[in-house]
Amino acid sequence: MAKMINRLILKYRIFRIEKLQAKQEFLENYRDIQVFRQDKLLLSATNRIEETHQEKLRGFALRAGITTKYIEQEIKTRFEKAETKHYWEKRALNQIMIRKAKTHKLDEAQLEVIRNKKLKLLDDMLALRKQKITASFEAKAKNPEQAVALYENNSLLLDALFEKKTQVVKEKYAAKTAKIETNKKNQLERIAQNIKNHKDMIGKLTKDMPKNDNGLPEDVILRLDKLTMRFGGLVAVDNLTFDVKQGEIFGLIGPNGAGKTTVFNCITKFYNPPSGLMYFRKNLVEVILLNEYPVHKIVKQGIVRTFQNVELIWELSVLDNLLVAAHSLFQTGFFGQLIHSRKLHQEEAVLRKKATDILAMLGLLPYQFVIPFGLPYGILKKIELARTLMVKPKMIILDEPAAGLNESETVELARIIRKIRKEYNTTIFLVEHDMGLVMDVCDTICAISFGKQIAIGSPKEIQNNKIVRDAYLGEE
Repeated sequence: MAKMINRLILKYRIFRIEKLQAKQEFLENYRDIQVFRQDKLLLSATNRIEETHQEKLRGFALRAGITTKYIEQEIKTRFEKAETKHYWEKRALNQIMIRKAKTHKLDEAQLEVIRNKKLKLLDDMLALRKQKITASFEAKAKNPEQAVALYENNSLLLDALFEKKTQVVKEKYAAKTAKIETNKKNQLERIAQNIKNHKDMIGKLTKDMPKNDNGLPEDVILRLDKLTMRFGGLVAVDNLTFDVKQGEIFGLIGPNGAGKTTVFNCITKFYNPPSGLMYFRKNLVEVILLNEYPVHKIVKQGIVRTFQNVELIWELSVLDNLLVAAHSLFQTGFFGQLIHSRKLHQEEAVLRKKATDILAMLGLLPYQFVIPFGLPYGILKKIELARTLMVKPKMIILDEPAAGLNESETVELARIIRKIRKEYNTTIFLVEHDMGLVMDVCDTICAISFGKQIAIGSPKEIQNNKIVRDAYLGEE
């Protein structure tokens, strides 16, 4: 009974650590969003002060005949409006001349003479408009010297006032940013202390408790033990056994029809294998049996995958495709979702930021608001890979990620796979027919044929294995 209670306490503390770590990540990301908003508000406030300052100076500058950069911009804007009006008047004139030619039966020479006269008149009108615009900004003071002195005096006073107001606004927003930083630091310190307390208690509980790891070594994240999958009389996977270590890139190779995708479908429970066991290390002290989990709960254990054929939601934008994948990360409950609580909006902002960061890392940011339908195949493959990163995966399963890619795209994919393994501290398990990619990125390779394992080892060992060359690579 005591052991059962200890195991329940252990599971609860592991659950609390995962929740606290999720909150920790949320606070770090939301702090960045808050600081960004404060910077945006500060820029908006200083721009408003600048506009007010320049508007006050404008009258003195006009009376003194001084052209500031804001007056120059105003003149330029009015010129552009006059030119736009001139352009449409010319377009209208062309249509009028076409109708007149038909009505009065004018020949080309007569039409050209009338058109040129009208065009000259329009050009003269444009020049006159510009002249009036310029004249409206000329000095209006009877005593220019006095107006210049008045402008200079007021300019000094208004500049000093502008600097003072700007400084007050900057201090105000700096104080708000400092408060955000302080609150975040205090919260993160409390969370870190709570995590430490839970880990210390876990250490005490597991010290005298027999391990519940099903004999799985500490450095192994996935073990297939005599996995078998049959379709009627066809044996697609036959007594397959191997280990995938934590943090490695593991490759599964074999000829077409060897059963590679079937292995993936068994791990992610799209298929229920009739025999064989599949162990997965969920956390430091818990190893689960994947055979006992339904397909919709596999993602929550930390296993995500891509597919041979790209599986995206074609009606949604690229960004929304990533956000759909993050549905399991929401901490807001049903009632909070129903009323669109403040916490829900904060979580959505954090997940949106996470999605844009992932898209930026993979070079997909220009496509974030684009519907994926019709995009190049290499881009679609990247989008599907980006989607797997939304849920903090412990293991990513890639089913032929280089299929349909050209040579340069394959080289880029190899770089991305290594980068994901390093930055996300995750294990990558891939099936691929491109032997250049497999030998380049994989730490361990397992070769199968007709569902049976024929070799396992490093890329060099697989390359030098005669059985593999005969079954798959072919003799030179």
